[in-house]
Amino acid sequence: MHKSGDTAIAAGVKLQFRYSAGAAASRFLIALRDERKIYGTRCPGCRRVMVPARSFCPRCGRETAEWLEVGPAGRLIAFAVAQPTQPLAPQPLLALIQLDGADTALVHRIGEADPATLFAGRRVTAVFAETRNGSILDIAYFKPLEVTHADSI
Repeated sequence: MHKSGDTAIAAGVKLQFRYSAGAAASRFLIALRDERKIYGTRCPGCRRVMVPARSFCPRCGRETAEWLEVGPAGRLIAFAVAQPTQPLAPQPLLALIQLDGADTALVHRIGEADPATLFAGRRVTAVFAETRNGSILDIAYFKPLEVTHADSI
């Protein structure tokens, strides 16, 4: 932006780019799109199962090759009420979710929930989008499951 006195001139730039997700992330996203399944990869060293799937372990640097289906349910680790992007829009709920069978947490949205009913440890499950295109948003959101006695312990 160039300023000349009190007048400002704005110019836009259109940038085109391509993003390559890589082999592990591509396989993870294709499974969401085509199979409605969530996969993680297990590190052969520390044995952690990472979701989203990764081609190497960030903790010990080993290459991963073992793929495991995880979830679609899991536990809420933490959540936050985000500021809406538009006036009068509902406040989005963002969360860290540890899926059953995974050792890492996934960041995603919570839907069909009143924030007052959420707590760390609450069981949630994935709700897949009707139309999927190979992105993390092929999981539309996670919704809370019914609270059981085990959830309150």
